[in-house]
Amino acid sequence: MPDSATTSLPETIERSTGDDPRWSVVWLHGLGADGNDFAPIVPELPRPGWPALRFVFPHAPVRPVTINGGMAMRAWYDIRDMDLSNRADAEGVEESVAQVEALIEREGERGVPPERVLLAGFSQGGAIALAAGIRRTRPLAGIVALSSYLPLGAATLRSMVPEARAQPIFMAHGMHDPVVPYTGGKRSRDALRDAGFEVDWHAWPMAHQVCAEEIAALSAWMTRRFAG
Repeated sequence: MPDSATTSLPETIERSTGDDPRWSVVWLHGLGADGNDFAPIVPELPRPGWPALRFVFPHAPVRPVTINGGMAMRAWYDIRDMDLSNRADAEGVEESVAQVEALIEREGERGVPPERVLLAGFSQGGAIALAAGIRRTRPLAGIVALSSYLPLGAATLRSMVPEARAQPIFMAHGMHDPVVPYTGGKRSRDALRDAGFEVDWHAWPMAHQVCAEEIAALSAWMTRRFAG
């Protein structure tokens, strides 16, 4: 696992649903966006009876992205080509996993231990959530990957630790996704299930986006995490 102790924390946007939150959700945005992208989701998710939550929306670093002609933008890793098996650069994935670990450690310092932290992400943010989650020796409350995939395929799975299987995973995908193909999302789902993870999978007739039905399903899944 990357050494989060020597990793600088990314800038973040934070939203809380109540005073003195005892649970946290670390949510990673997709390519070219920033932490503001999913901040509006905060009022849409909570249900009656939920504990107070702290949502942490970090900004990815700015880096050149190969498929966009080397243009610099916020990205958790470089995207070398559109083939999922060769899409992510390993160094960028490792750097971003270390940043995620540093954020989780900070939540612990603020009184929220890993077992009360949910790690979520959209698109390449979800890829980092999966890559970080499967190597957690101290499991998180759960992992969320929306319109996403397991980066670097088998190489990432080789970094899995047995303790990580205790983490439930929520995955959702658009059947008409032109960015992360639906078949790629399903292959990642199957690989994770074959590795022993409990994966709650959902799909809707949409593109590379989030829909209201998806938010409702995620909210129900989160309710079970809090109850557990």
